[in-house]
Amino acid sequence: AVIFVTLQYNVTIPATEEQSAETISLYHYGIKDLATIFFYMLVAIIIHAIIQEYVLDKINRKMHFSKTKHSKFNESGQLSAFYLFSCVWGTSILVSENYISDPTSLWRDYPHTLIPFQMKFFYILQLAYWFHAFPELYFQKTKKEDIFRQIVYIGLYLFHIAGAYLLNLTHLGLVLLVLHYFVEFLFHISRLFYFSDERYQKGFSLWAVLFVLGRLLTLILSVLTFGFGLARAENQQLNFSTGNFNILAVRISVLASICLAQAFMMWKFINFQLRRWREHSSSQPQSVKKKFVTAKGKSSRKERGLYFQVSCYFGVSKATLSNREPFMIKLPK
Repeated sequence: AVIFVTLQYNVTIPATEEQSAETISLYHYGIKDLATIFFYMLVAIIIHAIIQEYVLDKINRKMHFSKTKHSKFNESGQLSAFYLFSCVWGTSILVSENYISDPTSLWRDYPHTLIPFQMKFFYILQLAYWFHAFPELYFQKTKKEDIFRQIVYIGLYLFHIAGAYLLNLTHLGLVLLVLHYFVEFLFHISRLFYFSDERYQKGFSLWAVLFVLGRLLTLILSVLTFGFGLARAENQQLNFSTGNFNILAVRISVLASICLAQAFMMWKFINFQLRRWREHSSSQPQSVKKKFVTAKGKSSRKERGLYFQVSCYFGVSKATLSNREPFMIKLPK
């Protein structure tokens, strides 16, 4: 049970004169982390079911959503809760470890083989959550046409989070995850408000601006880390025992992976904005008015003939007919 529940591979560092604590416990990764990830994957499935049953299902019964909105509402409800939790926790780690005040900590003292308890637990839960999304495709009865999209979505998260964890790029990975999760949280919370009231559009506008800024900031931090910080480091030799992967091939591969992921998300973003624009333009009522050929405010010849026939038969004046208003007609016996 200890292997599954608690974090493994802790290293106790003795105290120094500058530190007030007696000892410091840091962690590195290993094969036993798979057991911990598996256990917390089961915990994530249970929490997912609790949120679904006691929160989202109750709201769905009150709102009477359609099947399409029902599935999208459940997806946004689950992801918004996870993104909010991850943003708050990740931000607290960034503040406590002084990563925000000192940007050089993203690449200084690389490789970051020893990490504090909170950061390792954060990465373990991130991997566990995205692994739990695979069985949720069955539990949530996802449509066949949506399964491929979900698998690609989940695979991109697992690939980049596991890459940052295994390549000892945990500092950079944490900053980029918090930045990305904040933008995604804003999108899903805006979609929840949109389902409750379709007139709500301001959240999507703010999300669109922050989405583009988030992509630019992600690229800037990645280029600074791999193009300037790690490229100027003294130790640039591949060494699996020390966890050093700071070589040119790895830097180019990781930077290319990040750039491709940002380009893919921008492509999806542009398609989403175009689809919303088409839906918005098609939903507006188009008032089609018939134009009659008139000369100086006079009725056409066809209209005058029709008015004359009706007025003669029913005894209704031409002025009453030309007003185009409802009136009573007494039919002859």
